[in-house]
This record gives sequence, structure tokens and C-alpha cells, in this order.
Amino acid sequence: MTDQQPGEVLLEARDLEMHFPIRSGAIIRRRTGSVRAVDGIDLTVHEGESFGLVGESGCGKSTTGRLVARLLEPTAGTITYAGRDITHASRKELAPIRPEIQMIFQDPYSSLNPRHTVGSIVAGPMEVNGIDPPGGRKKRVRELLETVGLNPEHYNRYPHEFSGGQRQRIGVARALSLEPKLIVADEPVSALDVSIQAQVVNLLQRLQRELGIAFVFIAHDLAVVRHFSQRIAVMYLGKIVEIADRADLYGNPRHPYTHALLSSVPEADPDSESHRERIRLTGDVPSPIDPPSGCRFRTRCWKAKDICAEQEPPLAQLAETTEGHLTACHFPESRHVVPAL
Repeated sequence: MTDQQPGEVLLEARDLEMHFPIRSGAIIRRRTGSVRAVDGIDLTVHEGESFGLVGESGCGKSTTGRLVARLLEPTAGTITYAGRDITHASRKELAPIRPEIQMIFQDPYSSLNPRHTVGSIVAGPMEVNGIDPPGGRKKRVRELLETVGLNPEHYNRYPHEFSGGQRQRIGVARALSLEPKLIVADEPVSALDVSIQAQVVNLLQRLQRELGIAFVFIAHDLAVVRHFSQRIAVMYLGKIVEIADRADLYGNPRHPYTHALLSSVPEADPDSESHRERIRLTGDVPSPIDPPSGCRFRTRCWKAKDICAEQEPPLAQLAETTEGHLTACHFPESRHVVPAL
């Protein structure tokens, strides 16, 4: 897929936070702390853009996806969609926006109601929103099933009669039923066999290109994200540590954590001259209940100094990086080319 010029800003998040309360006590449940799942992030998604969000498990990327889809109420910060502030919009206020923001969930087995037929699952969003397309909902469902590569004649089958990859295609059809402008795909292929992952990713890529839908593509597989996304943000412990165009991020990563992630990707030819040195991070990811002061990554970083504990590095443009390549590091990696994945 060739990179496209970004359109108008569709969704924007500023200083976004999501802190889940921790309560203790058998009778009186007092709040004793909070899990800082998302702790002050900024991101922008343009019309028709595929935006990737990567990081280790527990870094807050799935919570971020649910926040921008307004499935969760943010603790702090703002979310703007199409120029409208939807941060704390009520259910009634969100009603006209809901059809435009849809979600594809990670597990194709638990995200589909086993008691409903495929037809009722895909038609469900249209019924909830009172949409009656030309020719009726049944005709529209059959068209959607064909669009995602399924047999329209399977309209009356149940989810258990389909494979994992087919179930995820049903989830994609359901997300498309309201003709959304933005789809949040939360690790849509991580639960699938490797042989099926490419089929689903290629399907999403084709839909994104043909229908002009903007995607927030959440994953931990860097190779998949690179194949699908035009811009990519790297998260660590509730923070975005680097964000850039895919070619620049993979070719010239500046944050040490991004370097470590890229070094862990298996190489097709490990004996080649362009062999990447594997960076093995020491220690475990700190708890989001009590994250480190200053830079969140400093406890596992080989470049950490005193200032890293004292001051949190801002997500900012560095010298000798292309416009839009932002890094949050006091001692960024030198600019050099990393071999392609």
C-alpha cells in the first residue's frame, strides 16, 4: 500500500487519562489507589488514515482504543471527533456519532453472540440505530457478507459453524454495517492462526483503501502494524514514547524502547550482513499502580541517567528527524537505518 496524504483531522485526543480505581475493605469500599492504564497521551487520526498503536501487553493500548471509541469514560483529557468535543458526551449526545465510530474486537469467539444467527448479528447495529437501507436489512447483510469474503447464503448459520478467521470476518461485516468513518481494530488478528492473519489484514487493508475508512489499528506484532498502518505510535506503561510515519519509525527509531521492540522481530535471514543485534531488556515492566518517576522506561533503559528520574521527557520533535516524528527521550538513539523487516 502506498502512503496517502493525510486528510482533515477526524479524531483528536489531548492529555487523555484513564485511571481505574483500586478499592479495599469488606464493608466500606475505600479507594486506596488507582491503575494508571493511560496516563496523559496525545494522538491525532486523519480522515481515511490507518493509524497504528503498538506496545507490550499491559501498556494501555487497548484501553486507549476503548477511550477513543467512547466505550469508556476518560478520567481526564479531551476527545474531539469531527471538531466536536465528545469527552463526556451523554448517551443521547453520542447517538448520532455512534454509527460513525465502530470497533472490531480481539477475540472472534467471545465477541459474537452464539445464540444469534450471522444475519441477526450483522443486522443488529442497523436495528438499534433504526436504519432501514434500500432493499431491506437482509439484502444489506448479504452484501456485507460478500464484501468480507463470506458466502451470503450463510445468513442463517450460527457462529459455531465458522472458523476463527470467518468469525472475525463476521465481526468486520458488523462494523461496516453502519458505514463508519472510523474503526478501532483491537488486535483483530492476534487470536487467529498465522496462516489466517494475513487474509484478515489484507481484507481490512482493502476495505480501508476502497471505502476510505480511518483505522486505529492496535497490535503487538510490529510486522503486521507496519504492513497496515501509515503512522505508528509506540506505547509504554500508559505513555506514548514515539510516533512517526511508518518508514521513518522502522528505518530510524529514536527511542531506546522502540529499538528494543524492533530488535525482537524475527529475521528472515539471520545470517545476512544486515543482521540486527538483539536488545534484551532487563527487569520487568513496572506496575501501572506506582509507575517510575520521570521517564517510565528508565528502569529498563541502558542509557538512563539522573535526569531521567527527575524529569519526564516531553514527546517532541528532535533535531534531524522528519516533521511529525516525535520522541520522548532525554538521550535518544543516534539516527541510523535499521534493516527492513
